[in-house]
Amino acid sequence: MFDRRLINYFDWGLLGITSMICGIGLILLYSAVHVDESVVQMSVFYKQIFWLGLGLTVMFLSFVFNYKHLDKWAPVIYFVSIMLLVCVHIVGKQAGGSTRWLVLGPFTLQPSEPVKIAVIIMFARYFSYNVQKTGLDFRRLFIPMLLAAVPFFLVATQPDLGTAGTILLIAASMAVFAKIDRKTFIALILVSVIAIPMGWKILEPYQKERLMTLLSPDSDPLGAGYHIRQSKIAVGSGLAFGKGYLQGTQKKLSFLPEQHTDFIFSVLAEEWGFAGSVFLLFMFLLLIAFALNIAHGCRDSFGTILCVGVAAMIFWQVFINMGMVMGLMPVVGMPLPLISYGGSSVLTIFMGIGLLMNVSMRRFTKQ
Repeated sequence: MFDRRLINYFDWGLLGITSMICGIGLILLYSAVHVDESVVQMSVFYKQIFWLGLGLTVMFLSFVFNYKHLDKWAPVIYFVSIMLLVCVHIVGKQAGGSTRWLVLGPFTLQPSEPVKIAVIIMFARYFSYNVQKTGLDFRRLFIPMLLAAVPFFLVATQPDLGTAGTILLIAASMAVFAKIDRKTFIALILVSVIAIPMGWKILEPYQKERLMTLLSPDSDPLGAGYHIRQSKIAVGSGLAFGKGYLQGTQKKLSFLPEQHTDFIFSVLAEEWGFAGSVFLLFMFLLLIAFALNIAHGCRDSFGTILCVGVAAMIFWQVFINMGMVMGLMPVVGMPLPLISYGGSSVLTIFMGIGLLMNVSMRRFTKQ
C-alpha cells in the first residue's frame, strides 16, 4: 500500500523539469504539424496530448508501489517483454519496410520501447547480486550479455537498428557502472573491434548506405543524403536566436523529413536558434543529473543501478537523436524523449521517470 508519509519526499523538482520538457515538446509539435497558416494537422497534436496524459498516469502507477518489489518480478517482466517482441515477428503490423508494432484495438504498441525498461530492471537485479570490488569478469558478464543479446537480435531483425543499438548502449552503461575488471574490459573492446567487419556484412543494403552517407552526405544529395542535408540546412539557418516561432522555412516547405518525430529537433534549431537548442539540451542534462543524484543518494544497490539505467536510457536517446539531426550520427529511427511524437516512446520515458520518483521518495525511508 502507498504510505501517505512518502508525499513529504515527493520529488517536485524532477516533476517540474519533466513538465517543462513536455511543454516544450507540445509547442514544437504544434509548429512541426503547422504546414501553413490555414492547415493544422491537429489530430497528431491532440494524440500527443492524450499520450502525455496517459504517460502521467503511467508515471503515477510507477511510484505508488515500492520499487524493491521489482527485484523478484524482474524475470517475469523481462520474459513478458521478450514475448511481445516475438509476437511482433509473428502478427506485427508492417509499415515503412519494418515490422515494429502490435495492433491493440484502436492503438498500436511498439514493444521495442518498453523492453528498454525491462532490460534496465533485469540488469539492476543481476548486478545488485553480483557486484564485485575487483570488478566483473567474463564469467559473471556472460548472463547479462545473453540477456541483452536476445532483445537486441529481436529488435534488430524488425529491422530497427537504432533502438537495438540503444538497448546495447544502456546495458553497456550499466555494466560499466557496476564495474568490469580491467582485463575483461580490454578483451571486450578488442572483441568489439574485431566484430565490426562481421557486423558490416550482415547489415541490410540501406543500412550500409546510411553509414556511408554519414561520411559523405553530399555524394547523393537528392537520395540517401537528402535527410541529413535538409536537417543540417534547417539547424544552421537558425543562427543564434532562430527565425521565430512558426516561421521555419525548411519546415513550412516540408523539406524536413519526419519533422514531427525523429527530426523535430531540426524544427527547434531553425525556429529557436542556438539559444533554444542549448536551453533544451540543458533541460535534458538537468533531468539526467537529477537521475544520477537520486542514484547517488539511494541506500541499496538495486535502486542505485536502476536509476543509472534510466539515466543511460535518456542520455543515449538524446545523444543519438541530436547527433543524427546534426549529421554527426547515421540516420536511425530514434525519437527525442518527450519531444518527438509517439505513444510508446512517451509511455516508456514516463515509466522510467516514475521509477526515478519511486526511488527518490523511498531513499530516505526504511521501506
